[in-house]
Amino acid sequence: MKTNIDRIRAGTSVLCMLVSCGLCAQNESGGNHSTQQKSQGSVVVAAVNKDTGGAVRAPSSKAHDDGFVIGADDVLAVSVWKEPEISRAIPVRSDGKISLPLVGELQASGQTPQQLEREISAKLQSFISEPEVTVIVQEIKSQRINIMGQVMKPGSYLLTGSMTALDAIALAGGFRDFAKQKSIYILRQNSNGPQTRIPFNYKDVIKGKHPEQNVTLEPRDTIVIP
Repeated sequence: MKTNIDRIRAGTSVLCMLVSCGLCAQNESGGNHSTQQKSQGSVVVAAVNKDTGGAVRAPSSKAHDDGFVIGADDVLAVSVWKEPEISRAIPVRSDGKISLPLVGELQASGQTPQQLEREISAKLQSFISEPEVTVIVQEIKSQRINIMGQVMKPGSYLLTGSMTALDAIALAGGFRDFAKQKSIYILRQNSNGPQTRIPFNYKDVIKGKHPEQNVTLEPRDTIVIP
C-alpha cells in the first residue's frame, strides 16, 4: 500500500515538473516575440525619420475659407514646405500685389487663398520639384468698414456676411443725441473712379420707405452720420 502511494506521489511530481517546464518555455517564447516586435518597430520609425530628414511631417491643413477673397492690406502667411527662405508673412500692398523670392510679383487681391496657392506653386516649379504651398489669411484688414460721426462707438469694423447700413449703425451702438438721422450718407470707393455718395435716410428706412437705401455694405465703405 505504501509503495503504491509513493509511486503516485512520484508520478505527480514528474507531471508538475513537465507542466512547469512547458510554461517557462511559453513565457520565454512570448518574451522573445515581444522583443522582436519592439525591434521591428524601431526599424520602421528609423526608416520614416530617415525619409523625412529627421522631421515629422504634419498633415496638410487648410485653415482658410475658400470663399474668402483677398484684398489690399490683408496679411498673408505663405508657407512652402521645406523652403523657409521663401515662407513668410507678407502684407498685400495697396496695388493688390505681393512679392516673393523666386516668384516675383503676383496679383493677390481678388484671388482666394487656394487660387493664390496654385499660382505660386506654378511659378516655383521651375526651381523646386513638386512645391507644396499653403496660403493662410493671417490678418483680415481689407474686409472692413468705417463708421464716423454721431454714433456711440465710431471706428473701423470688420465686415461680416451681408451687413447693411442698419446693421452697421446698430453695431456702432446707435446714435448720439444730436445725430441728423435724415442726412446720413455712405461713401463708396469705386475701383475705376471717384467715390460714390449714397444717401441714407434712417427715419424713412425704419418706416419702410425707400428700403433700397439700406444697402448691403462693401469693403472700405464709410458711413457718415452728421
